[in-house]
Amino acid sequence: MKKIFLFVFAAISISIETNAQVIDGEFNQGEFGFTLGGAHYFGDLNTRSELNRPRPSVGLFFRKNFGNYIALKVAGRFAQVEYADAISRNNNLYHKTRNLSFHSNLFEFSVVGDFNFFKYVPGSEYYGFTPYVTLGVGVFSYDPYTFLFNKTNNTVEKYYLRPLGTEGQAANNTEYGTMAICVPFGVGMKYSINKKVNLNFEISQRFTNTDYLDDVSTSYVKDVATVFPDGPNGPSPAFLLQNRSLVPNDFNTNGRQRGWSKQKDQYVIAEVGVSFNISTYRCPNP
Repeated sequence: MKKIFLFVFAAISISIETNAQVIDGEFNQGEFGFTLGGAHYFGDLNTRSELNRPRPSVGLFFRKNFGNYIALKVAGRFAQVEYADAISRNNNLYHKTRNLSFHSNLFEFSVVGDFNFFKYVPGSEYYGFTPYVTLGVGVFSYDPYTFLFNKTNNTVEKYYLRPLGTEGQAANNTEYGTMAICVPFGVGMKYSINKKVNLNFEISQRFTNTDYLDDVSTSYVKDVATVFPDGPNGPSPAFLLQNRSLVPNDFNTNGRQRGWSKQKDQYVIAEVGVSFNISTYRCPNP
């Protein structure tokens, strides 16, 4: 992680020393744009990187160009991710029987460097297209939730999973947070429609430092009756949601593995963006 931060810092430092874009006397101050696309989750419920449950993603960004090859981009995004053991094409009987699921809304803020392969000049007939790589760092919020059928009144109710402590976090005072760090790394293509408008496509993987994006990480609690006592109306929502196995009698072994904590969760965003150049006029040098 430290090496990635140092690499980004070095790239930004080098880029600041380069000359800014000047096209026909117009000084390019940067670009402001928006993105639309899709997000997908990878983690304890999706161990084989299946792409069968994409969810929407939208964003706003400002990109500052330092010369024709390097740019710094500040972006904010909203995305949704979800997955379930029931929809996985994984033939592993354990995953099929476990029957866990989650949904989450993500709010992300990131700062990344874009590095063009070709010289890029907006509005140029010869330099109006380039592929690029992108790398940076960001923070995002997440709060996984799921749904539970209430047999008493025949309704489906929404429950946020973090406060329930489905792996015994509440009993151990180890509740995970709602913020995490991500490292976006990806590739893209950028095309200049004219001197004012740019079009780009980008796909970027987010490596995170959390394993609770899906509320699954370690193991089932050892003493279920003590950690999840019954309420006045029977079993609590926490008890029902911590073990949603299709065969609970066979799956209720104390301390049995529930997830894989040594591998952090990830998500990917693929998006199309449109940006508008912000420029001021500068008299050309004689």
